[in-house]
Amino acid sequence: MDMKGETTRAILERFHDAFENHRPEALDALIGEGCVLENTGPAPDGARYQGREACLEFWKGIAASANLAFTAEEIWAGADRGIIRWRLSWGKGEADHIRGVNIMRIRDGRITEAFGYVKG
Repeated sequence: MDMKGETTRAILERFHDAFENHRPEALDALIGEGCVLENTGPAPDGARYQGREACLEFWKGIAASANLAFTAEEIWAGADRGIIRWRLSWGKGEADHIRGVNIMRIRDGRITEAFGYVKG
């Protein structure tokens, strides 16, 4: 296990880069079998996606959208866990954004859990 989180951080940075640079195909190498994703919406608990294909389909749809702009505010990584604090913008207006966080688990070099939360 990577106790310093260097491998985990590299995976999280590659994951975020796929969204920031609209490269959905980059996600293929990052998502593990049996992945579980809990999205930020709908409230109160968010939609749950189970399995690699379901998670990929959801994330690729977001990463491919030229109307959305993700910016990382912070990426933190430990042994097998990481956090990405992000800002998502969909316009140029003062209120055309939301801030959130993903809490993620990495196993065998792939993302296996992702739980998303937003400031609302």
